[in-house]
Amino acid sequence: MTDRTLISRRVRSERGPVFVAGPRRVAVAYPSPYRVGMSSLGYQRVITLMRRAGIAAERCFLPDDEATRGTGPALTYESSTSLGSFPLIAVSFAYEAELIGLLQLLQGAGIPARREDRTAQHPRILLGGPIGMASPAFLADFVDAVLLGEAEDTVGPAVTAFFDSETNEGWLDAIAALPGGWVPERDGMRFPAISKASDEHLPARSAWLAPEAELSDMFLIEGERGCHRMCTFCVMRRTTNGGMRLVGPDRVLALIPEEARKVGLVGAAISDHPRLVDLLSVLVDNGRQVSVSSLRADRIAKRPDIARLLRKSGARTLTTASDGASERVRKWMSKGTKEEHLLESARQASSLGYSTLKLYQMVGVPGEEDADIDELIRFTLEVAQVAKGVRVALGVAPFVAKRQTPMDGADFAGIKLVDKRLKRLKRGLKGRAVVRPVSARWAWLEHELSQGGPASGAAIAAGLAAGGRFADYRRALEAVDSATRRPWVLTEGDPSRAATPESPARTRSPAPLPRPGPASSK
Repeated sequence: MTDRTLISRRVRSERGPVFVAGPRRVAVAYPSPYRVGMSSLGYQRVITLMRRAGIAAERCFLPDDEATRGTGPALTYESSTSLGSFPLIAVSFAYEAELIGLLQLLQGAGIPARREDRTAQHPRILLGGPIGMASPAFLADFVDAVLLGEAEDTVGPAVTAFFDSETNEGWLDAIAALPGGWVPERDGMRFPAISKASDEHLPARSAWLAPEAELSDMFLIEGERGCHRMCTFCVMRRTTNGGMRLVGPDRVLALIPEEARKVGLVGAAISDHPRLVDLLSVLVDNGRQVSVSSLRADRIAKRPDIARLLRKSGARTLTTASDGASERVRKWMSKGTKEEHLLESARQASSLGYSTLKLYQMVGVPGEEDADIDELIRFTLEVAQVAKGVRVALGVAPFVAKRQTPMDGADFAGIKLVDKRLKRLKRGLKGRAVVRPVSARWAWLEHELSQGGPASGAAIAAGLAAGGRFADYRRALEAVDSATRRPWVLTEGDPSRAATPESPARTRSPAPLPRPGPASSK
């Protein structure tokens, strides 16, 4: 199947807005495959806003076939135009490892990866997305401009200014004047305050229903934005852009199209919405299948109607998070989840007839010891006993320190140590619970980029050129002096600006994790 044939099939299967061609053409690239990009609410939202501003925004994704990435130009879904033919490429960038995908997109289009190697004949590159809530510093050498934070109020003006400005310098002046506008060539490692979208833009919602997306045919809409909790590892904690902003059920319901039979309610703290049960009741009574993006175990425990209504809508998996391997680790990370909440979630999963209870978990948290993993094993076995008739599955990710959080600057636990902990966990739960781990090797790479500056990004480019295997990336990263890879530390409480290497600042981390005592039964 050719790229054009695949694109044509997917476009025919979609239900969404009619594309209107125009002279102000922009390729909006997502450096992951179509199935992922079309499940991104933020990606769909920025395209909608650009088009409202009179921009002919066309979608472009990383090819599905890994073997073809970087070997030829990716084509847009609206006109099958090569990515390199556009004057401006806007990139929606979610997390650190997508740098590889971005480099492959540029390589396939014949666009030099490094900004300094591009000429006036090459496209300019504007970047935004969730990465702007943490740190895009490792991207500094590859892009012309970045919109940090929530871009609803800035993406239209940023792209319009590109076409209205007579010179590239004039466009960069316009970017620098916008809230959250960062121009790496001028600003170096000094960042402006991240932008906050005005409430009139809430809630974000889908423009397309796409059968071949990861979230097939699902209409996504925000029930709230931000989070009022204080988990020390999370970039969405209360200090980020003012905490939690609610959207009322009436407004959410009014924006859901009748043809959307599957609805995804999105928000970092959506299960904390005080009227979530009311919203779920209306949707379920209307015959909709409903998914919720982030369920907190304490909310499942205290508001049993949430799990009941989701199950009534057709959900087969009840998903929540433990995060820390033990009670002491969770308490240290300011994670409010307790064993009693997780056990109550297990009881509900069993009584309501769910097939799977999925618990997200982290290992390799600073100060974690084998005793914490043993507590996780003991407790998971207890959960499995309570969740009678329900498969228990742990989605386990190695801890990666993020900027803009109190745990910024923490070291990665180590690939060997994380693998050892994962083996210990699998061995202890064999035959009783499913353990689905994220690779420790790729988590280490994510950590290096999360904590890194331009030198880390350059190392990834070198690793891709050397063959693109993990060993190539690791070799390239380790060849760079650690002080160069991680040249600064962000200041806790001031997410607007990084300290410079000449004037370093230390992040205030949580107090040291106390050593474990005897495992408790609860």
